[in-house]
Amino acid sequence: MKRILPFIIILVVLGVAIGSVVYMTKPKSAANENVNQSQAGPAGPTPSPAPTLGPVKTGDPGSDPPHTAGPANAPVHIEEFGDFECPPCGGFHPILKQMQEEFGDRLRVTFREFPLANHQRAIPAASAAEAAGLQNKFWEMHHMIYDHQNEWKLAFDVQPVFEGYAKRIGLDVERFKRDMNSDRVEQRIFMDGKRARSLGVNSTPTVFMNNREVPFQLLPPDTLRVLILDELRATGTQK
Repeated sequence: MKRILPFIIILVVLGVAIGSVVYMTKPKSAANENVNQSQAGPAGPTPSPAPTLGPVKTGDPGSDPPHTAGPANAPVHIEEFGDFECPPCGGFHPILKQMQEEFGDRLRVTFREFPLANHQRAIPAASAAEAAGLQNKFWEMHHMIYDHQNEWKLAFDVQPVFEGYAKRIGLDVERFKRDMNSDRVEQRIFMDGKRARSLGVNSTPTVFMNNREVPFQLLPPDTLRVLILDELRATGTQK
């Protein structure tokens, strides 16, 4: 037995070696491929869901009558809460004008005053627009203030600047100066601010479309246009 034992050990070691070679050279099983596939990462990043409009909100009424442009029965109503000194509001101004030109009577726009506390010239600018509104030229002053935002926002005293705008758009300048500091103008700004707070507005520009908040990232013209078209389709008024 002792003579045979070395030969048995040699055969066992040889068998193990042959088995290892066979195992290492055979193809991987289907089960292993599945395990590897399940452990592998995805081919690319998972896309984020597309932003959607917020829920319908009504809120407090705000100043009455509001400053609106476009027919009351327009199928799409955009309501903007803006600050005249706010740079993003200044950037949104030409976008909104572009949408008004493209959609015409199918779009109604309302502007609400929401001057922010950290902008020292925002309240005088809102007061100037509201004072012009008392002479039925709110939108003319609105456009003038936004079109020249980069000029007056650096002025030491904005009062003479706005008085100059008032003269350029044909206002009674003396009445304009009185109205800027009137209780009526102050009350209109206050009521718009009250409406803003009731809707949860805390930044500018905040925009609602048919009483649903539009996410800020959807305000560029290409995405805003799509939202308007979607609303027109939903109301059956797309041409």
